[in-house]
Amino acid sequence: MSKKSKPAQGSSTIALNKKAKHEYFIQERFEAGLALQGWEAKSLRAGRVQLSESYVLIKSGEAWLFGAHLTPLATASTHIHPDPMRSRKLLLHRAELNKLIGQVERKGYTLVPLALYWKRGRAKLEIGLAKGKKEHDKRAVSKERDWQREKARTIKTVTR
Repeated sequence: MSKKSKPAQGSSTIALNKKAKHEYFIQERFEAGLALQGWEAKSLRAGRVQLSESYVLIKSGEAWLFGAHLTPLATASTHIHPDPMRSRKLLLHRAELNKLIGQVERKGYTLVPLALYWKRGRAKLEIGLAKGKKEHDKRAVSKERDWQREKARTIKTVTR
């Protein structure tokens, strides 16, 4: 008898924080789990989440996600009162947390949520250790991106 193996589940993106790359220089990336309630997991599966105004803080040795908006489904249970903006605990290894605490407190970095995705049936949040961009940095990045796009167009038309 042949065994049928299940296809490997790839990581599927739930939400992206597109503003983060524009506002910050991302130095390092970390993957954190999320402590969720049942209705929140269902909302994530439906893709009803926004990360654009969210941020990560470290309080008393633990990482917390603030400002993420998870819209509750209409079919949520009647005996609970869902709070779409509640703070959610991030699950990280102690060594990672200690590293982040040192970087944020001593070197002036900030923690920014970058993406929310599924990995092996669990919700994961990618957070970035970031430095804020100044206005002239944003302009320089935009100018470089436009130049690369124009260069690609030119090469494409020459090769035709």
